[in-house]
Amino acid sequence: MHVCGLLVLDPSTMEGDPYDCIRSMLLEALPEVSLMRKRLATAPLGIGRPFWVDDVDFDVERHLHRVHLSPPGASRSLAHVVGEVASRPLRRDRPLWEVWFIEGLAEGRTALLAKMHHATIDGFEGVSIMGKLFDFGVPARAGSGQGDDWEPHRLPHQLELLRRSVLGRVTDSLEVTRLLPATVARLGATLWHLWTRRGSGQGTVKPFTAPRTSFSATLTPRRSIAFTDVSLADVKVVKEAFGVKFNDVATAVVGGGLRRYLVDRGELPNRPLVAAEPVSVHGQVGNMKGVTKLSVIFSTLATDVEDPVERLRAVASANLRAKEISAAMGSDTFTRWAGQAWPNALSLAARLYSGLRVAEHHPVIYNVLFSNVAGPPFDLYLAGARVAGTYAFGPITDGAGLNVTAISTGDRIGFGIVACPDLMPEVWDLAKAIPDALDELTVAVKRLPSDTSRRQRRPRTA
Repeated sequence: MHVCGLLVLDPSTMEGDPYDCIRSMLLEALPEVSLMRKRLATAPLGIGRPFWVDDVDFDVERHLHRVHLSPPGASRSLAHVVGEVASRPLRRDRPLWEVWFIEGLAEGRTALLAKMHHATIDGFEGVSIMGKLFDFGVPARAGSGQGDDWEPHRLPHQLELLRRSVLGRVTDSLEVTRLLPATVARLGATLWHLWTRRGSGQGTVKPFTAPRTSFSATLTPRRSIAFTDVSLADVKVVKEAFGVKFNDVATAVVGGGLRRYLVDRGELPNRPLVAAEPVSVHGQVGNMKGVTKLSVIFSTLATDVEDPVERLRAVASANLRAKEISAAMGSDTFTRWAGQAWPNALSLAARLYSGLRVAEHHPVIYNVLFSNVAGPPFDLYLAGARVAGTYAFGPITDGAGLNVTAISTGDRIGFGIVACPDLMPEVWDLAKAIPDALDELTVAVKRLPSDTSRRQRRPRTA
């Protein structure tokens, strides 16, 4: 359940050795991101959730790694290194992050790979961290690298952890008494919404209705990586021409890429692939503890639709319906119930689920996890180096061995793709198909009559 962020850097604007500049930047960033110096502590008998505690043995050198690509430093060589890093779990006896400095890329570039557990970061927190680490608009000098005079708090005694856990379980029980009636009411509102809207628009996309594909199976530990990028301006042109949302275009582009990938292999199912899309609920869950605060909606990728414009319209309609259902159900409901799970029971269930290959014996929940993260629309600099490419790679799960994450920075949108190579061996074919899917839509825009796009635009909402 770790996530990775890859930055391709142009070090020509740096002053000094790139590795030393990055190391100095990380040391000075430690006070800004508190979880970088905290690790997990578990109460006796595994009662309750783990706690964040200061790592009294923290040493930044244990989290920094340096590798060099073999010539010519091509994108696939870089992706291979990222895949190797993503294939290994993070150690739980230290803060849940690593940073890999990768040298030897083509054109004299370097790369920075950050790997963090999902318990420490989600899309909302990722953008927040970017705001603390990056320079905006102009390169700035790297810092002195002296860090701060941080002193860790002592590790709580086992009895103290046990007391906190018992108190936490009591608090959770009270939360359940509040959640249950609210959930029943929201479920009734959702069913009423579905009943009153049953004849309108595209059908509602439901979990457990996805078709089975070659990557809808049990995972192995291996991970394969690919990435590509497209023009942000092209996506905006399509968005405005057809009166849809930015996320609708991004989702339809992924659907078009997957359709081409599956057609080329003779694996295209008759039913459309289903995407699970995380939605941030920061600000909607009150004082709920934890960093990752996400809900999820289910949407179609319309892979059964050959025409790219009709595919985009089907995706837009399904996304709108999914958001209406999420609003009726309460976007924070999933997050609050997930917080009530007992970690030991959840961990045991996950191991049994994987070991018994249960995902291959029940209807497919969804096919791909797709995330769309909006970054700043201008150039970024890190420790004085211009960021030439930004890609994010999320987790995959049994039964859904594919994750696609889109993140926009500057004038580009980077698509990061994670798959299990034992289920999806040619992940670069999908990376090549995504820009082609966007090209199909931009060509369709050019064929529109000059006033058509204006008529198709929907009124803007606040």
